[in-house]
Amino acid sequence: MQVDLLAGTSHRTAVMPERRPTLLLFDSGLGGLTVLSEVVRCRPDADIVYVADDAAFPYGRLSEAALVERVLAVMERLVARFHPDLVVIACNTASTLVLPALRARFPIPFVGTVPAVKPAAERTRSGLVSVLATPGTVARDYTRGLIESYAGGCEVTLVGATGLAGLAEAALKGEAIDDGAVLAEIAPCFVEREGRRTDVVTLACTHYPLLLARLRRLAPWSVDWIDPAPAIARRVAALLGPARERPDAGEARAVFTAGTRLSGPARIALAGFGLAQVEIEAMPA
Repeated sequence: MQVDLLAGTSHRTAVMPERRPTLLLFDSGLGGLTVLSEVVRCRPDADIVYVADDAAFPYGRLSEAALVERVLAVMERLVARFHPDLVVIACNTASTLVLPALRARFPIPFVGTVPAVKPAAERTRSGLVSVLATPGTVARDYTRGLIESYAGGCEVTLVGATGLAGLAEAALKGEAIDDGAVLAEIAPCFVEREGRRTDVVTLACTHYPLLLARLRRLAPWSVDWIDPAPAIARRVAALLGPARERPDAGEARAVFTAGTRLSGPARIALAGFGLAQVEIEAMPA
């Protein structure tokens, strides 16, 4: 079975069920909501289970071995309970490490989220590209392999933002976040070299598009921000095939492995994404 390094997806084709398809979107927190919006736009007929493994948030604090073990253990329970037709790993940190193990364990398609290095290299005019990611994604051999394969002619700056995902979740919940803190996280993305400037920044964490309007406002100059969510949604639609004519709207629920981060504003934010039904599938960290 081949693996598409760019899209982070296997070429295993989903079998279109007679019933509405069930899609499971998995993340360590709320960043995957940016992917959810695009997936629902492409397949409004699907039943959606959005899972936030908040008991282990953030994934960047886990060793590689612990992260693989964690995601496999959680996915065992989720697949047994929800029987999804397709799973989206809406988390770069997990996707760049765990996808091979998931595909080996489960006979269903997995769509991953990996840094959009190839599109960034294709779009840049200055040859200066930045990858804004978590420290875990920056450290992965997978990420460096993408750069070697697709961006050999570019100067790529890898920026491991330590606190940006947490700031994005706080903003989503309506909490006040400091512009200075956000700017400090993104400032290393902006490089000037012999009259050239960074002109493309790929958002290699699904949390980051939650802050996109603020990122654009705070950026020292205009750049092309690449959000991978539309490409992920197109891949999901391609694997499932077209929706039937006049399909019924799918149902949606959110599942948390701890729920300790579920404040009132967080529930309101989830409802805004169509996730008014919230459940706890308790798992220890």
